[in-house]
Amino acid sequence: MIEGTATRALGFWGLAEAKCELIAQRENIVFRVTNNEGTAFALRLHRPGYQSISMLQSELAWVRHLRANGLNVPSPVPTHDGKDLVEVDGYDVDLLTWLRGAPMGATGKPLVLADREGTFRRVGALMAQVHAISDAWDKPPEFERQHWDFDGLLGDEPMWGRFWENPGLSPEQRDRVLQARDRLRDDLRDEATDIGLIHADMLRENVMIDGEKLGLIDFDDSGFGYRLFDVATALFKNRPEPDYPALHSAFLQGYQQIRPLETDLLDQFMLIRALSYLGWIIPRMEEAGSRVRQDRFLATSLPLVDAYLARTDV
Repeated sequence: MIEGTATRALGFWGLAEAKCELIAQRENIVFRVTNNEGTAFALRLHRPGYQSISMLQSELAWVRHLRANGLNVPSPVPTHDGKDLVEVDGYDVDLLTWLRGAPMGATGKPLVLADREGTFRRVGALMAQVHAISDAWDKPPEFERQHWDFDGLLGDEPMWGRFWENPGLSPEQRDRVLQARDRLRDDLRDEATDIGLIHADMLRENVMIDGEKLGLIDFDDSGFGYRLFDVATALFKNRPEPDYPALHSAFLQGYQQIRPLETDLLDQFMLIRALSYLGWIIPRMEEAGSRVRQDRFLATSLPLVDAYLARTDV
């Protein structure tokens, strides 16, 4: 039982008797852990083989640096003997502080925010702070993270899989997706140059709101990549909102108050984000809820493909 693994892991932090509640079981298995004083932590059991020890240690070093520079992100909690990671039952395990607050929203549900544009302006500023702090950081020589770059997004073996091989695509749709990929490669090859460390998963669920304070969690997908891909990820699932144009503008305003951002290729990165989901779902077709996700990914990506090709055909 995975709960037994969690309990054994917590022993390294002297928390074997703490309350332990399973809250997520996707890429990582995550438990909310509460000690006798009521302090909460996040215990993460990393999927075996997904990331190397070096990559996991680099993620923890990065969030520690962001927190040291004033951002509200989780802080790694060392074990009693000073380790950030331990190995238990084949899992690499770490413990993070628990951020207070509630998620900004949930995928597929309407946003409920008192100050919608103001919140998006602050989220844009938060992303820009992450980028600015990261650019100024003298990273340790052993730092290693995944790459959401040209090859990682549009190469022969993208980070999230060969999206053009999604089994839900008809032959004609697959041809159009491949046409779009070729043209996107041409667009990005010489034009998109703002690359650095990105969160890569700044969805509603990962932005925490605690009064006037914003926090950011789940750096599991973080790595080196296009800053516009980070922006597209944050905006993409908000497109169904009735006031999306205003939210889009507010996000960019907040970002550009902190650091410059060229947005000429943002539409292309929105399409790339959509296509990446077609690759992500391929190895997960047998998981619960995969059919709903597959239908949603196809319904959102294919119209964007058609619109992009229609625009580039003229």
